[in-house]
Amino acid sequence: MPDAAKPVSKSQTTITELMIPSYANFGGKIHGGILLSLMDKVAYACSSKHAGTYCVTVSVDRVEFLKPVEVGELVSLHASVNYVGRSSMIVGIRVEAEHVKNSTVRHTNSCYFTMVAKDDHDKPAEVPKLILETHNDVRRFIEAMHMKEIKSRINEQLDDVKSTLHVNEAMELLKKERCIIAFKDEE
Repeated sequence: MPDAAKPVSKSQTTITELMIPSYANFGGKIHGGILLSLMDKVAYACSSKHAGTYCVTVSVDRVEFLKPVEVGELVSLHASVNYVGRSSMIVGIRVEAEHVKNSTVRHTNSCYFTMVAKDDHDKPAEVPKLILETHNDVRRFIEAMHMKEIKSRINEQLDDVKSTLHVNEAMELLKKERCIIAFKDEE
């Protein structure tokens, strides 16, 4: 039986890792995939600390690479549980890159991972309620509620588009877009 409630501060997690040359892409910047992998790790650690059980990633939202990360920088990923449902949690992550020589810290990314707690039978497990101890905790919880609602509406709208889309009728929409239709009408 999980705890009835846990404060946000109990599961806050920071992972820091040195960016080494093998993490770089051909442009000399750190691969986005490396950063995503680190974000997934910190989201897992944070959500598992809150849930007290194994957690899996369900979705990743708002991943925007604001600034490049350089080889030799220390990247710190700060995670906290911003919202809890019955078995799901939204984990907010702030990514910062520190240039060690000149002590500058840059915010390079913020994103949100939706994680689900699992029991020993791989079924969704109930997670503890979230104790909101600060104004920031309350603000983040409400923002996550709104994000969840907006995401649900977007998914419904995309499903509607998929179910009603007819390619031949959509051809007019594509005339102003940067694409070339290379198949012959199959009528």
